[in-house]
Amino acid sequence: MAEGTAVEAYVEAYEEHLAGYAEVLTGVCATGRRLTREELEGLRERGERAAEAGLGLRSLVRAHLAAARLIRPAGTRADADRLLAAVEQAVDAFAEGHERAQTLAVRREEAARREFVDDLLYGRSDLGRLAQRAERFGLLLSRAHAVAVARGPEPYSDGFPVSRAVESSLLARFGDRRILLTTKDGLLICVAPADEPEVLQHFAKQAYAVTDGGRVAIGRGHPGAGGVVHSYEEALNALDLADRMALEGPVLYAADLLVYPVLSRDRQAMADLVSSVLGPARQARGGARPLLDTLTAYFDSGCVTTETARRLSLSVRAVTYRLERIHRLTGSDPADPTQRYTLQTAVIGARLLGWPEREL
Repeated sequence: MAEGTAVEAYVEAYEEHLAGYAEVLTGVCATGRRLTREELEGLRERGERAAEAGLGLRSLVRAHLAAARLIRPAGTRADADRLLAAVEQAVDAFAEGHERAQTLAVRREEAARREFVDDLLYGRSDLGRLAQRAERFGLLLSRAHAVAVARGPEPYSDGFPVSRAVESSLLARFGDRRILLTTKDGLLICVAPADEPEVLQHFAKQAYAVTDGGRVAIGRGHPGAGGVVHSYEEALNALDLADRMALEGPVLYAADLLVYPVLSRDRQAMADLVSSVLGPARQARGGARPLLDTLTAYFDSGCVTTETARRLSLSVRAVTYRLERIHRLTGSDPADPTQRYTLQTAVIGARLLGWPEREL
């Protein structure tokens, strides 16, 4: 008796979501029929409402089973089988509705998150409203933020194994700190408070590992919602710059590359410099490219001839000959500190502009 009373109390606790269920089971036991389409759809609708009310599916299934225990079939094996078949149908329909509501809720949440990310990274929304929405996704835009962008050999999206692996590592290391991990245009993106550089450093390390040697760029910290956009663009520009300049290293910091945007700001002036300083190198046998590569290696090695030769897989004598050839053609001596600056700036400009493959 005590057990029966406990079951009845449990069923009463979920009475709203079990309305009509006992009557359906009783009718099935009496007639042996299957549940009708209308009954099944009603169960699905109740499952959706239960999910929207925040009730877990496990407790609701238990409530349905408990309600079935209160039904007393005639006692034959056939009656018991009919009851079990009806319970199976009913629970399946109810669970389908519950899962459908959960799926729709997840999709709405994903759509809202994607819209927020797009607005955040492109600065297309009202800043006040954007700041309110940001709190829902764990960001306080009143603080300064920095953005890291990871690019791998293939594009990534939310839910990909790479994204999940990096997210799990960040959560394990930093818990529920105000960090946003997302994807955009196939890139993996992390937004974190600017005064916590260890977050983006850890992100860079993990992203490099799981993307099988991908490259990460980290923008500078900037305040406000507009600061996120600024830092994001800095990181994107750093990745683009690394490709054009053939920069080495898995992690790039926008703060270390500020000289390049300055040099490329006046494109026409840079094009004139490249043409006037390096243009005569086109006259060399094989064109300007071998001499330009020699200058690049020479400057990157700190103007050390032996190191330049090692990087180019040439003899020191061959490198010396090329440097002398550059001097004769351009009129600028790479070994002269005064003339070296002009040559090095022109070499940087050539890499930025894609010369000599592209016409200026």
